[in-house]
Amino acid sequence: MDKNTLEQFDEQIARCRDIFCKKTQDYGTSWRVLRPKSLTDQLFIKAQRIQTLEEKKSQMVEDSIEGEFIGLINYAIIGIIQLDLMEDKCLELEAKEAVALYDRQVAEIKSLMAAKNHDYGEAWRDMRVSSFTDLILMKLLRIKQIEDNEGKTIISEGIDAGYRDIVNYSIFALIKLSEEKK
Repeated sequence: MDKNTLEQFDEQIARCRDIFCKKTQDYGTSWRVLRPKSLTDQLFIKAQRIQTLEEKKSQMVEDSIEGEFIGLINYAIIGIIQLDLMEDKCLELEAKEAVALYDRQVAEIKSLMAAKNHDYGEAWRDMRVSSFTDLILMKLLRIKQIEDNEGKTIISEGIDAGYRDIVNYSIFALIKLSEEKK
């Protein structure tokens, strides 16, 4: 695997983490009230907006596609945290604890990315950003189906695996977008 990929992952996740930390300071952990299905719907709305903007090539609201990918990353990580804290009814976490949970998930996601990237030989570098958007939407439709099946699967990975893939696809999209700017 290209060492540059790990550095690029770290650069992009640092941007996301910075926003997560600042929003945690502003809003606390108000996201704790969201049920997993609501988080999936929020992710779907963001991914749908990206796809719409990619197709229409114009927008009326100034929120950038990059910002939407960052939102996908942060909401997917929040989704994984929520799945882990399902039994914990406490809505407010200390900011320090929320960031530690975020960092723990990022470490797992980065490890998964490195393993898959090794096996796939950096194939994502030859993909279009729009393909990542479509893959994210497909993952979200799968997650919705798993949620409708009350989390039960026969052969498929669970909701958390889908969220992790969404983070990695979004990171790849951000890397590609930043390379296009250069």
